[in-house]
Amino acid sequence: MQKPSPDPLTPKLPTSGAPEAQPGSAPALRSGSGSGSGSGAGAVSGARAWLRRHRGGAAIGAAAAVGLTVVISTQLAPRGDSLPLSVHNAGPGGARAVSEILGRHGVEVQDVESFDSATAALADRPGATLLLYDRSGFLDQSRLDELTASAGRVVLVTPRLGTLKAFDTGISQAGVVPESTALLEPGCDLTDPAAAGAVSGTGGFLYDGGTVCFSPPGSTAGLLARTDDGGLTVLGSTALLNNGGLAGHGHAALALRTLGGSEVVVWYLPGLGDAAAAESTQTLDDLAPDWVAFLGPWLVFVAVLAIVWRGRRLGPLVFEPLPVVVKAVETAEGRARLYQDSHALDRARDNLRAGTLVRLAQALRVGSQATADDVVQAVARHLGRPVRDISGLIQERPGTATRLVQWSQELDKLENEVRTR
Repeated sequence: MQKPSPDPLTPKLPTSGAPEAQPGSAPALRSGSGSGSGSGAGAVSGARAWLRRHRGGAAIGAAAAVGLTVVISTQLAPRGDSLPLSVHNAGPGGARAVSEILGRHGVEVQDVESFDSATAALADRPGATLLLYDRSGFLDQSRLDELTASAGRVVLVTPRLGTLKAFDTGISQAGVVPESTALLEPGCDLTDPAAAGAVSGTGGFLYDGGTVCFSPPGSTAGLLARTDDGGLTVLGSTALLNNGGLAGHGHAALALRTLGGSEVVVWYLPGLGDAAAAESTQTLDDLAPDWVAFLGPWLVFVAVLAIVWRGRRLGPLVFEPLPVVVKAVETAEGRARLYQDSHALDRARDNLRAGTLVRLAQALRVGSQATADDVVQAVARHLGRPVRDISGLIQERPGTATRLVQWSQELDKLENEVRTR
């Protein structure tokens, strides 16, 4: 006989050989699993408690870590500057783009930072092209002559008047590009400008002499000027070389053709160190005209005289405790002296007349709205005198200080006469 197969839904009973489950075994198993989860929760709660106790130190540590990361990333990042036309400047005014493009075409761009390094670089590389952007005119004629003698070709970018005079090649400044002229066509027989095409003339400078290209309509000067022997090229706009304008029009082609004619380009931007080391640096005494030597002491002498003259009028200083109570009579006398010193006869006369009319109106009780004519008529009625005499006295206009004093005495006499009647 076959034994019936056990029902899968029927619980399997333990055999006699198997150990019986102890009553506390299941709870013991649950207890063990619960202890593991409890230890994890305790660790989390302990970490939170530690953070609460040390949150200040943790915040400082996090800030220090962020700062350290920023410093390291800054140090490891490629260094640059913000100088116009600097090969290390990646901004719109820099020239990193044109230097990299020249490098890809086999032209070595050697950046120099001082006159000595520039002359050394030109001496080591005969026939090299010198790009000179001396926007502040730091170099004098002797140094420019030394650079010109060492360089194969020189490219000047927006040179100053003194720099052009030092080269003495016949190229001179000729104004600025008109604002109405946005694009300039080559308009010359030189190969490089003709191949580059039109360029932007916005904010550029014009030069005359030699062979001129990129001239505005109706002008003989141009944005580019080159000597007949090709040894000197003048560019009248930094937009032809900087990062912001290199991609526009024919700027890139003109820059590559102008600077790529030799294997090495010495890129020189003179700075303050070159000006301090120049032998021809002039002092204020050298720049001042000859008559300043006489005018300076004379102005000092006049200033001393003015101080003595005006200082004596003030008198010595008087220290007085505050608050200060000034008597009315002192105020009146002080104001009278001011009127006398400034010869203010009209102002003193008007004040005397106004004060007399106010006091007469109060004495006769004609009211605050009464006019000068009302006061005159009231005085004439009160004294029994003609209105014309009273009006003539009050409306008189003394022309001298002596007559002003007499007139004030007559007004005072009139007031006394009104009060006594």
